[in-house]
Amino acid sequence: MSEAGVNEESRLVELRAIRKAFGENVVLDGIDLSIGRGEVIVIAGPSGSGKSTMLRCINGLETVDEGEVRFDGRPVNGTGKALAQLRSEIGMVFQQFNLFAHKTVMQNVTLAPMEVKGLSKADARARGQKLLERVGISEKADQYPADLSGGQQQRVAIARALAMEPKLMLFDEPTSALDPEMIREVLDVMRDLARDGMTMAVVTHEMGFAREVCDRIVFIDDGHIVEEGSPKEFFEAAKSDRARDFVDKIIHH
Repeated sequence: MSEAGVNEESRLVELRAIRKAFGENVVLDGIDLSIGRGEVIVIAGPSGSGKSTMLRCINGLETVDEGEVRFDGRPVNGTGKALAQLRSEIGMVFQQFNLFAHKTVMQNVTLAPMEVKGLSKADARARGQKLLERVGISEKADQYPADLSGGQQQRVAIARALAMEPKLMLFDEPTSALDPEMIREVLDVMRDLARDGMTMAVVTHEMGFAREVCDRIVFIDDGHIVEEGSPKEFFEAAKSDRARDFVDKIIHH
């Protein structure tokens, strides 16, 4: 389905017949998906359906058993410099913030641009300052992660990913570890990124965000893409029983 929706020139990500198993457990089975430049997709589905594994295959954190993942025309495979270069163009934000506890907010944001891209400390700090302003926590630059709320830590994690100037941002349940009042501040940053044209793939249970922001919802269950379409199509006219059941549970939650 997705092949028809994204023309070849504009594809940034392509998954072709992806299969991934952990031992006997087949997590992804025959996944075909394309993501266009500037597109925001939300990957939805029940727990354990393969959503997070799919994100990890896109940026090479997991290697696929069968099929091919391509990013910006290049295969996502192998090791060494080629994979490191490719992964430097993909930002990822995890459920747990994964910040360096012994480094300040600014040090967390500037480390990779200096180490990987060779930016000077002054240039990295200038970029870091702009990004911390963008996510609304510039006043926290010299504090440590332990001094911040969960929502603030997640915004630092987003700024850190953006500091590498990625072509694609992957979000894996970015708000599920947060208290309800902190969820909105993180989603607001993600909304701004979407408005600015960032290509994004988001695994989330925040269906209000999905309905408002994304271009396409990809519903995955039991390792298969069961259905995909616009938010309106998905929420108002889901075709499959599994998707309808999922939507019904969300609405009546």
